[in-house]
Amino acid sequence: MAMQEIMSVIFLLAVLFLVLPSFLNTNSKLKQFIQNISIWAVIVFIIVVIISLII
Repeated sequence: MAMQEIMSVIFLLAVLFLVLPSFLNTNSKLKQFIQNISIWAVIVFIIVVIISLII
């Protein structure tokens, strides 16, 4: 089980590394950046809750 969690973290960090530069480039204004970060936070929160309920 621990190995699966470690691999999940590695894959998530790799995706973040690939997506982050273009995300920061397109969100140059602070208001737009905060809005997009909050949307992503809600999406991640929902996914974590759903996964927690399944497991």
